[in-house]
Amino acid sequence: MASDLRGRVALVAGATRGAGRGIAAALGEAGATVVCTGRSSVTGRGRSDYDRPETIEETAELVTSLGGTGVPVVTDHLDHDEVRRLARRVRDDYGRIHVLVNDIWGAERLKGGPADWNTPVWQHDLDAGLRILRLGVETHLITSHFLLPLLISEPGGLLVEVTDGTAAYNASRYRISVFYDLAKAAVNRLAFSQGHELAPHGATAVAVTPGWLRSEMMLDNYGVTEENWRSAAAPPGFAESESPRYVGRGIAALAADPERVRWNQRSVTSAELAREYGVTDLDGRQPDSWAG
Repeated sequence: MASDLRGRVALVAGATRGAGRGIAAALGEAGATVVCTGRSSVTGRGRSDYDRPETIEETAELVTSLGGTGVPVVTDHLDHDEVRRLARRVRDDYGRIHVLVNDIWGAERLKGGPADWNTPVWQHDLDAGLRILRLGVETHLITSHFLLPLLISEPGGLLVEVTDGTAAYNASRYRISVFYDLAKAAVNRLAFSQGHELAPHGATAVAVTPGWLRSEMMLDNYGVTEENWRSAAAPPGFAESESPRYVGRGIAALAADPERVRWNQRSVTSAELAREYGVTDLDGRQPDSWAG
């Protein structure tokens, strides 16, 4: 199913790398104008918590190369003034947005590796834990506060909250630490609560979780690239991993669905969207690392 988003304006908050870059790219494939925000820039201003080479300018160039129009805007989504200026710029340039994707995270290193997981709250580094919540939840609230007025100016807007694990999955499972668990559960709940507030304006909010994501950081962790990822010395479940474009294609199809309001307040996986809309990953598969 080919998504057609020509003439639509999307904003992907946290578009520098990972799922955010994949979502921006897929929206570009569908012909959208995509405002790509994040802290990592070729200018060197506003570096993220990661010492990584990816920049929002690269993401915007990828969007354009795929058929859309990529627009990079350096933004720290914890800074009220910067997000206010972002909203003002988008209003001045486009008048409104049709799709808002809240993909901001930035706490991958703070959550630590397997050796750090299951650390009880009284032993966990408090500053690191609270920053996880600031990066993973507070940024989403600030972004919605300033940008949702641009989404509801006309009926039909779509808000996507990107998280890890569906509401149903997380409800019965402890996720890594109190702080990580709370952050990911909160983002699912944000889609539910914001969906309640958006419904009278004819807008839709959905929480979407990728599966095992072959992000730039994940590929580096296993010493492979997207071209040879199957050779990674990784657990068996990695065979069902997905590229960042997969969740993006599902979200692009959702945005193009004239009946997308039926998804309001739901929490779904990239694989569920893929099956519903008939989209595939870059290799033509429909992986589902949440199955079973």
